[in-house]
Amino acid sequence: MTALLTVEGLTKAYPGVVANDRVSFDIAEGEVHALLGENGAGKSTLVKMIYGLVQPDAGQMTLRGTAYAPSEPSAARAAGVAMVFQHFSLFDALNVAENIALGMEHPPPMRRLAARIREVSETYGLPLKPGRLVGDLSAGERQRVEIIRCLLQDPKLLIMDEPTSVLTPQEVGILFATLRKLAAEGTAILYISHKLEEIRTLCDRATILRRGRVVDSCNPREKSAAELAEMMVGAKLTAPSRAGVSPGEVVLEVSELSLPSANPFGTSLRDISFSVRAGEILGVGGVAGNGQDELLAALSGEAPVAPGAVRLKGQPIGSLGPSPRRRIAVLAAPEERLGHAAAPDMSLTENALLTAAIREGLAARGFLKWPAAKAFAEKVIEAFDVRTPGPGNAARSLSGGNLQKFVIGREVLQRPEVLVVNQPTWGVDASAAASIRQALLDLAESGTAVIVISQDLDELMEISDRFAALNEGRLSSPRPAKGLTLEEIGLMMGGAHDMEVAHVAE
Repeated sequence: MTALLTVEGLTKAYPGVVANDRVSFDIAEGEVHALLGENGAGKSTLVKMIYGLVQPDAGQMTLRGTAYAPSEPSAARAAGVAMVFQHFSLFDALNVAENIALGMEHPPPMRRLAARIREVSETYGLPLKPGRLVGDLSAGERQRVEIIRCLLQDPKLLIMDEPTSVLTPQEVGILFATLRKLAAEGTAILYISHKLEEIRTLCDRATILRRGRVVDSCNPREKSAAELAEMMVGAKLTAPSRAGVSPGEVVLEVSELSLPSANPFGTSLRDISFSVRAGEILGVGGVAGNGQDELLAALSGEAPVAPGAVRLKGQPIGSLGPSPRRRIAVLAAPEERLGHAAAPDMSLTENALLTAAIREGLAARGFLKWPAAKAFAEKVIEAFDVRTPGPGNAARSLSGGNLQKFVIGREVLQRPEVLVVNQPTWGVDASAAASIRQALLDLAESGTAVIVISQDLDELMEISDRFAALNEGRLSSPRPAKGLTLEEIGLMMGGAHDMEVAHVAE
């Protein structure tokens, strides 16, 4: 196979860290090439250099036999390199065609662009209606917009960063069919994902990074997911586990909870009822955009509801805000790491103080206890193996996985009676995901009632005692997770009535 892109000795250093250290590898035409590594291994910096967002300190690249050194993304796109980012860059209030036009250097007239969008999207099995508002689209449809925007540029190399993190199993299948079609036509695909079974299914080759260096390469189809994970971390991984403990008394009870969404493109909650016992993990699945953010807001106190709609040990707490709920040990960790769970430009010490001041006694009589706050941040860093120079570093300086470990650890170490987490391992590597899941299992074993909202079905089946699914703001009746089939879960996520699911089970 002919090499499309060759990377030789690419190096990039930042103050205190070498993000990429003499990285070399190549991608062939028509190849689906995986880029694997722990959070902080240097994957993001590497693809940013390939896409022109970051300039290397040393090294060189060759694209189709000629020197390639993009000074900005527009230069990369002009050379035939496109990228679909993990975080969508779309405007909810604009339609599909308008969003796509904004990402083009010289967009054609809107009528011609709309026709082209229909043609390309249908050709690659990702049908889109150009006139639909993006705010009305599902997460999977939004990703289609990003992909079609790239495909309209006729790329020779397509970079995809965590493309399946918000997709249902069915949507993943559609995406993979599209990528295989592109590869068959000669397009090279550089694929970043922490879902190792997907890597084994889709990719032809894998390059493994560790601490900024290439440490190995392989055919992922010839390796197990465990072997790939161990190549990434350089050590043997242990699957999360806990001792079998019977749940205790009901700690949190939610009754006929309804909540209008504060976001005009959000999903309102409708008549949600469930309970969680001490020592139990309730897994809540669902496709993105079906009320997950609204449910966390209602349970954390960010969105007050009717007092009796949420009860802690029989006492109504629905009208309490986040701080009063923290005082009574009801804690939460939202999905969005930067900006919601953590203030990007604040230090880890300051971010520890923001949510732990009440539970850890980090303030008294209007004065902040900085040494105590720093000590608590250091405790989180050590207990959860957060890779950072120290608690004085800003939250935005951490890789996604390390910041996620800090956010989850900050809440776990406050000894909650109830912990609600949304997407606890989104975008984190296998090692970090395993440690976070183990922490949640250990917390439940200590007697905490845990609610895990996640789009990762494998994760929910691994750690949950019971499972329920959100669909258009409604929650299915929780069922024991053990023994649930993918077909049953799919029906629950699709909004099937409980009787239909029970019939499938029979």
